[in-house]
Amino acid sequence: MAVSARFVTLLVLAGCGGPPPAPSPAPADLAPEPRVREAALPPADAPYVVILGVAQDAGHPQAGCTKACCAKAHQDPAAGHRVVSLGLVDGDQRVLIDATPDFRSQLYDLSPSGRLDAVFLTHAHIGHYSGLVHLGREAMGSDAVEVYAMPRMKAFLAADRPWSLLADQGHVSLQDLREDEPVQITDRIQITPFLVPHRDEISETVGYRIQGPDHAVAFVPDIDKWERWDHPVEDLVATVDVALLDATFFANGEIGRDMALIPHPFVSESMARLGDLPPSERAKVWFIHMNHTNPLLGEDGEARRTVRQAGFEVAEEGRFIGL
Repeated sequence: MAVSARFVTLLVLAGCGGPPPAPSPAPADLAPEPRVREAALPPADAPYVVILGVAQDAGHPQAGCTKACCAKAHQDPAAGHRVVSLGLVDGDQRVLIDATPDFRSQLYDLSPSGRLDAVFLTHAHIGHYSGLVHLGREAMGSDAVEVYAMPRMKAFLAADRPWSLLADQGHVSLQDLREDEPVQITDRIQITPFLVPHRDEISETVGYRIQGPDHAVAFVPDIDKWERWDHPVEDLVATVDVALLDATFFANGEIGRDMALIPHPFVSESMARLGDLPPSERAKVWFIHMNHTNPLLGEDGEARRTVRQAGFEVAEEGRFIGL
């Protein structure tokens, strides 16, 4: 699988906000090696997950952003970060989780031939489904690509234009997802959706458990707050090898809006909640879905050092996780 230079380059960028509060880090020597290591190259004989983007729905830089955190990326696109998406690879089979505004480059990195067997959607916020437009007549003109969605999400795509044209014209084939019911999507990869609370204006919101023959990955890019979920996040972490968790904002006050209107678990809150877990459990947690203001986008910043010293990890584009 060809991988572009942008895809594997790790970037340095200063954050927008002020210094975020953070819990006291655990000693660095208590953080163990992760149980599933990301490989420099994809495994030759095993299915795997590849991280295709790590930013919040609007990407980095964000439209209209004139702050320091966006300035370099406006001048040099290679200094930016793509919207969060995962690719799943099993032999020749290629699957996307979420179709983002960065669909074009993400599909190329996943599948230079353009092959796409299926798309799984988490919810109907712009960064997670709007890339479906590239499957339509004006672009790829795809032939019945399977798009998996929960009932409300599927009904929205089937009834509202321009999305309904994709199915009406045969470019996508809408498939049912049901809570906690696994889908055997490739020969060796099974995907199970689970509901999470998250401002469900148009559709429900799900996370995914991705199960391979040897390892499992959880993906929860969006959730309101951990305490609003009836499933303890600690239990989710315990059942997988890597947990990719919502890190939209590092701390309260990061943006100049009422953050109660766009609730997410702050990274500082997640570290405080999960900080008493054993080192082996903390090492499973990789933060993802960072807003353009989140200082974790700065590769050499204090926020990232704090996270890693506390035994957690930050997701990066181009990492592979063997399943």
